[in-house]
Amino acid sequence: MSVDSATLAAEYAALRTGLGAHRLPRDMLSVSGADAATYLQGQCSQDLAALEIGRSVDSLLLAPEGKVVALIRVLRRGEDSFVLDVDAGFGEAVSARLGRFLLRAKVAVEALDWECVALRGDIGGNSGGEVGSDGWSVPVEWNGWRGIDLLGPAGTVTVSADALWCGDDAWEACRIESGVPVMGRELDEGTIPAESGLVERAVSFTKGCYTGQELVARIDSRGNRVARRLCGLVVDASSDPGGLIGAELVAGDSEKVLGRVTSAALCPGLDAVGALAYVHRSVEVPADLALSTGAGDDIAAQVRALPLV
Repeated sequence: MSVDSATLAAEYAALRTGLGAHRLPRDMLSVSGADAATYLQGQCSQDLAALEIGRSVDSLLLAPEGKVVALIRVLRRGEDSFVLDVDAGFGEAVSARLGRFLLRAKVAVEALDWECVALRGDIGGNSGGEVGSDGWSVPVEWNGWRGIDLLGPAGTVTVSADALWCGDDAWEACRIESGVPVMGRELDEGTIPAESGLVERAVSFTKGCYTGQELVARIDSRGNRVARRLCGLVVDASSDPGGLIGAELVAGDSEKVLGRVTSAALCPGLDAVGALAYVHRSVEVPADLALSTGAGDDIAAQVRALPLV
C-alpha cells in the first residue's frame, strides 16, 4: 500500500537532503579460497586485480554470449576472500553462474546471512550508523545520489537515532529519478550491458579476458550503438504508477512500439510520475511520446535522459 503524500515527501527529503535509512533487500555470498581472486578475475567484467583490500566495485556477471546474468557489487575482504552482493532473489543465479565454470578451482561459494541498510542524503562525515567487526561501510554514488550502505551479519547493523526510516515508495522514487537499474526490472537475461548504461560503471577495458567479453568489446568498438537504451520518463502525477509498468511507448497514431516501461513511481523531485523505460534508438531525446497501457486512452509522456533530477 502506498504511503500518503506527506509521509512520502518527508521520507523523500530525508533520502535526498537529510539522513534517510532504508532496509535494502540484498542477497550476499562469500567467495573464498586459494583460487578465488584469479577465478573471479576471469568471470567479472571489472578489474578485480586492482581492487584493494577493504574496497568495493560494481561489476557484471555475464553469460558466455554476453548477456547480463547479474549486476553485482564485489567487496574484497582479503587476498583470496570476497563478498558479492546482488538484488534480493538473485543470489542463487549468481551462485549457479559462478559454479558453472569452477571445475577444479579451489573456490568456495557460500550464502551469507547478512543484512544491508542503505543510508542516503546529506551524510557528510557522519555515517549515520555502525556495523560489527565483520561488517562493511560502503560508500555509494549513483548519478549524484550519494550515501553509505552498511553490510554485516544479521542483527549487527545499527542506525543513528537521527536517521528517518524510509519505505519502499520514497526509495523507489529516488532510485528511478537517479536512473539506478535493478535486477528483474531493468536487468535480466536478455539485457545487453550497453543498453543499460552500465558499461562505464561496471566494465574494465584494460583487464584480461573474462566470460562474455566478446560481445561487450564488439559493441564498444562500434560506438555502443544498440537497438534500445535505458531512458527516463516523466508522466502526469495523476497517473497510476503501477498501471504504467509494462506499458508501451508509441508515437502519435503509430502502432510501432518504441519502448516499454520497466519501473514507475510518484516522484516528489519531479512533481510527477517518473519511470524508467527501454527506448528505441530512433527516438531523439528529449521526445514527447504516448504510453499505451491497454486500459483506455493513451497517456502523454516525455522521454528524458538520465538522471531525471
